[in-house]
Amino acid sequence: MPSRVRVVVPATTANLGPGFDCLGLALGLYNTVELIAMPAEEPVQVEASGEGEMVVPLDDTNMILQAAQHLYQHVVAEPRSFKLISNNTIPLSSGMGSSASATVAGLVAANALLGGPLDRAGLLALATEIEGHPDNAAPALYGGLTVATQSGADIYCRAHAMPESKIVVVMPQIKISTQSAREALSAEVPLQDAVFNLSRVPFVIEGLLQQDYATLSWAMDDKLHQPYRRELVTGFDTVVAAAKEAGAAAVALSGAGPSVAAFAPANHQMIATAMQAAFESHGVPARPFVLPVDRQGAAIKLVSG
Repeated sequence: MPSRVRVVVPATTANLGPGFDCLGLALGLYNTVELIAMPAEEPVQVEASGEGEMVVPLDDTNMILQAAQHLYQHVVAEPRSFKLISNNTIPLSSGMGSSASATVAGLVAANALLGGPLDRAGLLALATEIEGHPDNAAPALYGGLTVATQSGADIYCRAHAMPESKIVVVMPQIKISTQSAREALSAEVPLQDAVFNLSRVPFVIEGLLQQDYATLSWAMDDKLHQPYRRELVTGFDTVVAAAKEAGAAAVALSGAGPSVAAFAPANHQMIATAMQAAFESHGVPARPFVLPVDRQGAAIKLVSG
């Protein structure tokens, strides 16, 4: 079996408007992880660079290492020590799937070290155990556009190959905890709001696959989470208006936020600049990204030893 592997895992944007906790899209921004197997009695070693390098844990509480250990316990029922070298380009706590990327990276790398006993469906099941839901882990694993949900212990996922396209994501310097994002949601959903979202999800899928931006312009709307979470993102309405004025067909929170994603056939840089300026008009610094859709998902780039 190999003793050293390197994997790359893409960023993701989830929900995509009405697809709350089930739709996800992989983005061409990547974390690179190198995992080296060591004897179980040796202490773990962690080297981290890039985004969040000053806050990423350098011990066995590191999310990548925890995912790797989880897979080892699941497959061979024994612990293993590792040396981890990670380079992050996905910003932390951004709504761009940094947590899912770390989990998927650890699982894919550990699985490769064991000779690949699990397929992607098995890896997604473990990722969902760790993450609690599959909406970001699925596109990180499969690439492209994914529809994923769970029923008890069963995970259902469909991955769709996306045509080449670009997405604008603008990340404001706003901190939103997972707890506050969940607490912002309404405990009860009116029937008409549930129907509103359900009737639009198929059109979002079709619009993305066909690059039908006229359909996305009305389908990528939501009544389950964005009306509540928008209050956590300073300037959200101004940013949406600026994006559409610059040519965006549809705009949505990326995951639970604070990043905002815009979908358009062209003028991506102009849209990104307009959204950044809109955030800054509210006194909020923001980082713009113009990203291709990733169509591969997590990939093994090196196996040796």
